[in-house]
Amino acid sequence: MSKLQNRVALVTGGGRGIGAATGILLARDGAHVVINDRDQDACEQSVQAIRAEGLSADFVALDLTAEGAGEELIARTLELASGIDIIVNNAGYVWNSAMHNHSDEQWQAMLDMHATVPFRILRAYYPWLKAKVREEQASGVVRCRKIVNISSVSGTEGAATQIAYSAGKAAVVGLTKTLAKEWGRLNVTVNSVAFGHIDTRLTQTYEDEPPTIQVGEREFKVGLKSNQVEAMTPQVPLRRVGQPQDAAGAIYMFCIPESDFVTGQLLLCSGGLRG
Repeated sequence: MSKLQNRVALVTGGGRGIGAATGILLARDGAHVVINDRDQDACEQSVQAIRAEGLSADFVALDLTAEGAGEELIARTLELASGIDIIVNNAGYVWNSAMHNHSDEQWQAMLDMHATVPFRILRAYYPWLKAKVREEQASGVVRCRKIVNISSVSGTEGAATQIAYSAGKAAVVGLTKTLAKEWGRLNVTVNSVAFGHIDTRLTQTYEDEPPTIQVGEREFKVGLKSNQVEAMTPQVPLRRVGQPQDAAGAIYMFCIPESDFVTGQLLLCSGGLRG
């Protein structure tokens, strides 16, 4: 039997990249996956890829930085599924510049996206979780639920031009360790995965002009120059750039029953690179 049979997994930022790879991996192991992304087309494509394999998925297209989005995401997920057993807080983007060029808006946007959004989602999840656990305990049911929060080596080691992003990703680690202590009594494990260089649209290689992505009404420069990647890769002990499937595998380990006694941990998925 699949390890995640009869489990519901909510994956934010699941429309592409690491989130999409995570969604399909969890679905392949039996989970019903609910994909969230602010881009509805990306949501639909991710869900279609899962369903094309005969697996189970739905989506909630929603901007998680909007007021009340945490409550709306949980409510809409519970309308689509029988409950929520796994939450992967993966949504995010980068807005880079040297510290002296950071605006207050830029600083706050990165903290909102990478620290406040997971906090609000998990706070909104708590009322349902608490009531469900009480119901299960009264019936003699034991069910371990899983939270996986996504950080970065930028948050654990720092990264030039990413002071706001790094601060947000560092906050994820504190959130994770604290919630692991608070929610252990509910039989919930709370862990974090910090990624190194994973090949996604945020780190795509370019030669001359950096590519951009659209987030709301703004465009953001992303990617790494090819000579940067060439210089960085030999510093990775595994001598390669990570792929979304590598990242999804690290997340998966915290979602399966084998990690039911592992909580409050930070796992680096970086090919051995520490920053």
